[in-house]
Amino acid sequence: MKFAEKIRQLRWQKGLSQEAVAKAIGVTRRTYISYENDGRYPKYRERYAQLAEVFGVDINYLYTENEDFVSQAGRKYGAKGMKQATALVSELSGLFAGGELTEEDRDAVMQSLQEAYWLAKKENRKYRRSD
Repeated sequence: MKFAEKIRQLRWQKGLSQEAVAKAIGVTRRTYISYENDGRYPKYRERYAQLAEVFGVDINYLYTENEDFVSQAGRKYGAKGMKQATALVSELSGLFAGGELTEEDRDAVMQSLQEAYWLAKKENRKYRRSD
């Protein structure tokens, strides 16, 4: 289940409005709506902890590997990095839609491609700084 689906389901189960959750975690309603509807992720790890507290769940339930990757890319490379990471995760997820890989194999592929992303970013920086 994707992050957006998880928080939407948890909010419904708790009988909370989007406004109430947004207020509880210190973001605007518009920002919270973007988490549920636009596939966006919290920029800061603290938001995951706040959401977990509001919903009464373990943070690990909300914070999967892909969300961690997207969040790290956002912290390290700003909005552009977050957008690139989100697109990468989305496109790679589409590759697995046929269901021919086991979940374990899918996770291994995603992990490898995320590592390739970090390496490409590092290499790109190295060449931009050359004299």
